Amino acid sequence: MNDKPDLNSMIGAEPARSGLGVEALKRDIVDNLICLQARYPEIATPHDWYMALAYTVRDRMMTRRVATTHTYVARDAKVACYLSAEFLIGPQLGNNLINLGIESSTRAALDALGLDLDALLAIEEEPGLGNGGLGRLAACYLDSLSTLEIPAIGYGIRYEFGIFDQEIREGWQVEVTDKWLQKGNPWEIQRPDVAFYVKLGGHTESETDVQGRYRVRWVPAYTVKGVACDTPITGYRVNTCNTLRLWKSEAVESFDLQDFNAGDYYEAVHEKVQSETLSKVLYPNDEPEAGKRLRLAQQYFFVSCSLQDMLRLLALKGEPIARLPDMFTAQMNDTHPSIAVAELMRLLIDERQVPWDAAWDITRRTLAYTNHTLLPEALETWGLPLFQSLLPRLLDIIYEINSRFLDEVRRRFPGDDARLARMSLIDEHGARRVRMANLATIGSHAVNGVAALHSKLLEETVLRDFAQMWPERFHNVTNGVTPRRFLMLGNPGLAALLDETLGDAWRTDLGKLRALDQYADDVAFQDRWRGVKQDNKQTLAAQIRNATGIIVDSSALFDIQVKRIHEYKRQHLNALYIVTLYQRLRRDPELALTPRCFVFGGKAAPGYAMAKLIIRLINGIAEVVNDDPVVKGRLKVVFFPDFNVKNAHFIYPAADLSEQISTAGKEASGTGNMKFMMNGALTIGTLDGANVEIREEAGDDNFFLFGLSADEVERVKGDGYRPASFVDGNQELHEALEMIGSGHFSRGDRDVFRPLVENLLHADPFLVLADYAEYVARQHDVSAAWQDPRRWTRMSILNTAYSGKFSSDRAIREYCEQIWKIAPVKIAL
Repeated sequence: MNDKPDLNSMIGAEPARSGLGVEALKRDIVDNLICLQARYPEIATPHDWYMALAYTVRDRMMTRRVATTHTYVARDAKVACYLSAEFLIGPQLGNNLINLGIESSTRAALDALGLDLDALLAIEEEPGLGNGGLGRLAACYLDSLSTLEIPAIGYGIRYEFGIFDQEIREGWQVEVTDKWLQKGNPWEIQRPDVAFYVKLGGHTESETDVQGRYRVRWVPAYTVKGVACDTPITGYRVNTCNTLRLWKSEAVESFDLQDFNAGDYYEAVHEKVQSETLSKVLYPNDEPEAGKRLRLAQQYFFVSCSLQDMLRLLALKGEPIARLPDMFTAQMNDTHPSIAVAELMRLLIDERQVPWDAAWDITRRTLAYTNHTLLPEALETWGLPLFQSLLPRLLDIIYEINSRFLDEVRRRFPGDDARLARMSLIDEHGARRVRMANLATIGSHAVNGVAALHSKLLEETVLRDFAQMWPERFHNVTNGVTPRRFLMLGNPGLAALLDETLGDAWRTDLGKLRALDQYADDVAFQDRWRGVKQDNKQTLAAQIRNATGIIVDSSALFDIQVKRIHEYKRQHLNALYIVTLYQRLRRDPELALTPRCFVFGGKAAPGYAMAKLIIRLINGIAEVVNDDPVVKGRLKVVFFPDFNVKNAHFIYPAADLSEQISTAGKEASGTGNMKFMMNGALTIGTLDGANVEIREEAGDDNFFLFGLSADEVERVKGDGYRPASFVDGNQELHEALEMIGSGHFSRGDRDVFRPLVENLLHADPFLVLADYAEYVARQHDVSAAWQDPRRWTRMSILNTAYSGKFSSDRAIREYCEQIWKIAPVKIAL
């Protein structure tokens, strides 16, 4: 007779690894601690418990992932493949708990074990897989794809080291290695059986095959292997669990025994070291030639592996190559994956002997391109010598694509040589270069911008010729962000208030928030709204103190600008305003001034000297203003170091005012502006990117607009812009620049900020000085509105109420309808 207790009866018959109840979770956490971490509870570290919990949550995702994959194969579902050099996915544990619907039961299970869920969430490392808005957008889209039950795979690079961790020393940005993988990644599933070979360097040889057909053979200098590393991406309260597939580079033969036996130990491992460099670091410094070469190699590496994987999956389905566009669509997230046009052609014509015209039809119908920039310097190009030395066969194919394409242009626009020069894949001005945006546009069946204004300008400026030739290919899909992470996870207090007030349908249909407008003037509701915001501000104040030592008053207006540091985003315009306020207080210490806490955050590219100088300026201002007794705490300036997704969870919910002040016509869309709006922040901004649509949704009265429009910016520049003329007529601006230049914020060193001041006075490429006066005036309006708490709270409620358009769910639906032609697939367990 078996006297052992029946474990299933003890936990309500919930199966191991998939049960969602408290007892099942508690049991499996301990099991994973012992079996996967090799620890017993008495000696386990907090990190051991985090790993055990993460594996327990991942177990619950695996049944969904297997069911998802099986269903896609069984139904011959068309799959959206999102190709992106970045996926800024953020910490996964909290998001997965929410999507699985087990946050409360997990918290209870941990309580029973004497553990705190929030403490374990804080342990999780930020995955170093992205840098800024581009990568975060890709991550939001993966969340929405799974939530909307759309068959999808994300493809990118499994970077061993992220771009860098940011530290501030003596006011300067210091880049520190981002060792995000040093303690392991419980969400990653390595697939050594899914691997592809990628050629690099060498030369090509032409030949005629036995059928008399002309063929080209690529003889590479070396070959690397790309190994798949999968991260499951589950949808919110659905069974769909899609895959983020990232490629890790390895040597084809990692150890040469003959070299080792001959005593050449370095050469024995040289190939391994060279090959693994490809996925070693996100965005290497591309100032030196070696950095450019590595960047191009990285892009080709992940694109080639991804396309080969799509062709493998097509073959597993038993489908002929001609069916590729019917079974897969590949969205190129900016120009980083645009080499896919030439690589897919190579895979078809060289390796599968598909005739050119048929291969071109397959390629064009498979690929689509999202453009993210109007800045000419950001439209990626590659010098021909570099391209030739690294990707000789791809350059041959690009030449052929270009030749055929220009023939088509000549037929459409005879005698227009200037148009030919603009549209060519090869820029012939100066050093010859390959234009990747042109390649992506020519080789795609659809091209889209990411905000209404951006898409309009795209068709009128950088891609005008292509839009005139193929107007039917151009679309707009305004970006969006996921409410699961940026409201539910990041702002649980507000999420709970929304649930109580409206029900929880808003979580997958953000348009439901519009019903909040009926509560905008409800005094009791306003009080609760302000209470949630105040709690969030106190949380951020504690984080600021821990990170910087600066003590801020949570009752002050939290004025926040967090984003990549760049001149066109104009953090220095914000800094000039702070200096202006500081000077007003110095002139009149008793001045009635709205207390403000200015919070900045963001990273500057390591080689971008002016952006790093802006960071130094902000920290210099903070050093002086925060400690000046005349200020009496009415102004506080904070640079929050190492802004990332994890820190964003504290920052967006605490914001009262969102600074979206880029030069009109320069920001493609922005997504931070949407996260702020969703969390009830008011926006001060220009008519740039998605600000235009945010203002349309929120209403003119709930948006602080200033600055030149995109058309006016071009007109001012065309008329011969003289930035100094705006200083001559504005005493406060003159004094602010003079104070910065005097060394007041650089410990008496007049040379530190000289490049920044001289750049503004003599060039000012992003019209900071032209917009200064109106910016200051609108900030006065901000202060006036803040003095009326009821008015401000009403505006805050309405901003959240009208943020529904900016859900990534809406954006993904538009991609599915307009571009991908993909329908949802329900997954049953």
